Amino acid sequence: MATEHCRIDQMANVIMEGLLEYADLATDEMKAAVKKAGDTAKKDVQAGAPVDTGRYKKSWAVKKTKENANTLEVTVHSKNRYQIAHLLEFGHAKRGGGRVRAFPHIAPAEAAAAELLEREVEAALK
Repeated sequence: MATEHCRIDQMANVIMEGLLEYADLATDEMKAAVKKAGDTAKKDVQAGAPVDTGRYKKSWAVKKTKENANTLEVTVHSKNRYQIAHLLEFGHAKRGGGRVRAFPHIAPAEAAAAELLEREVEAALK
């Protein structure tokens, strides 16, 4: 009921319809923001990843982990080079002593994606 006037006994139904409509719009906007943040995180990780052969850099993907009517969860992951992601991000000890330097590329991308998601959600809900 999208009318200007309603009877007092219809007020609860009119308010509930308005809230459900807003919830549907907010859910769609939230899902779009999550997809955008996931894609941005993937691109940022790829841009900051160290390049030896390029296979590690190309291995990053975004996977839809969970989705239902109200939520969407995406995971940014390395498809086939996940074993070295932690080693590259934080560095590691060498066999003969010493350390290999770290290439922090995942944490900055995660922080930028979280900030982007927050901005997109705030803009969508205004």
